Amino acid sequence: MRDEQLTKIFIMLGWAFLLLFPMVSWQVRAEGTQYSIELYLKPLLILMGLLTGMLTLRLLLQILKHTPVGQKTATALTACQTWFTVTGAFLQHRVFQITLLVALLLFPLGANPYTLDTAINVFLYITLALGLNVVVGMAGLLDLGYVAFYAVGAYTYALLNVHFAFPFWAVLPIGAVLGAICGIIIGYPTLRMRGDYLAIVTLGFGEIIRIVLNNWNSLTGGPNGIMGIRDPSTLFYRWLGGFSFQHTLVVKYMYQYYLILGIALLTLIFVRRIRDSRIGWAWTAIREDEMAAAAMGVNTAWMKLLAYIVGAVIASVAGAFFAGKLRFIDPTSFTFIESILILCMVVLGGMGSIPGVILGAAVLVILPEAFREFQNYRMLAFGGALTLMMIFRPEGFIPEARHKLELHATEPVDPHVSARNS
Repeated sequence: MRDEQLTKIFIMLGWAFLLLFPMVSWQVRAEGTQYSIELYLKPLLILMGLLTGMLTLRLLLQILKHTPVGQKTATALTACQTWFTVTGAFLQHRVFQITLLVALLLFPLGANPYTLDTAINVFLYITLALGLNVVVGMAGLLDLGYVAFYAVGAYTYALLNVHFAFPFWAVLPIGAVLGAICGIIIGYPTLRMRGDYLAIVTLGFGEIIRIVLNNWNSLTGGPNGIMGIRDPSTLFYRWLGGFSFQHTLVVKYMYQYYLILGIALLTLIFVRRIRDSRIGWAWTAIREDEMAAAAMGVNTAWMKLLAYIVGAVIASVAGAFFAGKLRFIDPTSFTFIESILILCMVVLGGMGSIPGVILGAAVLVILPEAFREFQNYRMLAFGGALTLMMIFRPEGFIPEARHKLELHATEPVDPHVSARNS
């Protein structure tokens, strides 16, 4: 058994080396009038070290699992988990939520502008990932053009604010309505499509929106984009004109932080409520077996259309905030890669799992900031991470209980675990 595991580890390391080998590059160094060419192996060596450490740790855990000490430890951990689930889950859940909320509210008080900007991006992508999770995770509809709804909200706020001086809060419902209309436009023709065909159509819709934004110069500014968008926090910090620029910048970021935090919390509450409603159960039934759901009386056409509408509204609201935050937008912010990034957050976190999606979004936003040296290899790293996740943990970081049971049907099931992961 151990020999088979070792063989599997070495095979995985070989494939990882082949996949990561393109990260090897040549660097030209200039010292005065002298030039030298050096082989740059640092990114490859660091990633290979991390991968080797992870695989070695997994092997040790597998070996320890079959020892008496490991079995006793696993039994004790299972007993503790069952006790918390049965007797203390509610208290533990509420205490954690309140503690986390207080920490998030106090976080800006001791943070610098760079940290605040990173936190703002985290909550922005959490909002986007929650919206895509409704479509992909709950309803089971693969959407590769989700960024199109994001662009609709951003350009709606940009155009109405720049040309008609509409404030952020007045444009927000308008952008949501336009996003819902776009959701109907993409959802209605695809009601009978599934799988690859649905993915291709949604991908085409996203590219159509991007090309229109890039070529409609008279309205969208084309490749030059739209400048001069008013920041949502302008009215709040206008009276700070007598303070230093640094102080005004911090207050601006604090306002944006609390604004996107509120949007993310409202999105979280809305998504959780709708998931636990009859609509959420209908989406789950469609995801598991659409024909069976239709036979049980679920209006599959309307429910699938509703999933697109909900996801589009959430993305449009996030897009409006994004335009106000940057004060400038152009079509390069809404490419196909952006849709893939948001989809990676949902898949890595756990499709259908709200805590998992939040964790996936946070990880994929924070890690590139922490390891900026690998920014040129980000998509390669995402591909490698997805490959490893599909091999070792296909259900994601924090999977939905139902999805986890489907992937691990042969493992013993805890009777106290609910059918849904909160």
